[in-house]
Amino acid sequence: MGLGGTLNFQQLKSVRETVRSGFNLTEVAAILHTSQPGVSRQIRELEEELGVDIFVRLGKRLTGLTAPGSALLPVVERLLHDADNLKRAGLDFSSRTDGPLSVAATHSQARYALPHVVRDFREKFPQVTLHLHQGSPKQIAEMLISGEADIGVATEALANYPQLVTLPCYRWTHSIVVPPDHPLLTHTEPITLQQLAQYPLITYNMGFTGRSHIDRAFEQAGLHPEIALTAMDADVIKTYVELGMGVGIVASIAVDAERDTALRLIDARHLFEINLTRLAIRRGTWLRAYAYGFIETFVPTLNRAAVEQAVSAATLEIS
Repeated sequence: MGLGGTLNFQQLKSVRETVRSGFNLTEVAAILHTSQPGVSRQIRELEEELGVDIFVRLGKRLTGLTAPGSALLPVVERLLHDADNLKRAGLDFSSRTDGPLSVAATHSQARYALPHVVRDFREKFPQVTLHLHQGSPKQIAEMLISGEADIGVATEALANYPQLVTLPCYRWTHSIVVPPDHPLLTHTEPITLQQLAQYPLITYNMGFTGRSHIDRAFEQAGLHPEIALTAMDADVIKTYVELGMGVGIVASIAVDAERDTALRLIDARHLFEINLTRLAIRRGTWLRAYAYGFIETFVPTLNRAAVEQAVSAATLEIS
């Protein structure tokens, strides 16, 4: 935490503990879990930043406080005391179970992956006001970066933004949907890309719900199928498939045999690359305790410790 220029609390702690330990830097290093040269460097950097000597030196040893050092010590103590108070206030605030939480997700995530998560989260945190935003992966990333959203959920694009920390959530596949009398249902062997490319296709817009994997599969096979219609919404895709306008390719999670009685499902996991849904937060953002609760409700393995570890690792990668 910087206070101006390169001034930081570690430097202030080095000064305070040096005085408290009777100028014994070995003891200071043990208290601050660092090395003696590290303590000396912190003190010297602070002195250079302030433009005064804080300690009297005899060779490499510190023997006392200079006049400026004596004047500065109460300020150092006060700053560190205020910092401790600030930290305690933050902990008190973060432990509260009421407040707003903004989650941005694509339509597929909001419609099919999140409903049960939102329900369970509301049972655990009934006093949280949950705001659910929908948009494209690009829009979700922008909402996170601007601070409009606290948490983002999407399959594509989120990992492309260095301002975000992304966490893997779950893997999923695509399915083919057709009307009950469609010729593709007569095949006894798994459907091939060549067979699929014979029909007009209805699938997601570019940048949505694994569309890049669909395009890549056809491209690698040297095929150029007719894309009759694209949409960001699986329900829209299924509606036009029901009208006989083409063969649909949607996320498997978006198809329910009991609900979609006018459609038939064909497994397409062998045709297209497996997709990975990601959860993202902005680097350096501060999350309330209930925000970690939402993340863990969505992905039980992503508890607070796991999220904080991932954020720390991501921070180290770019530092």
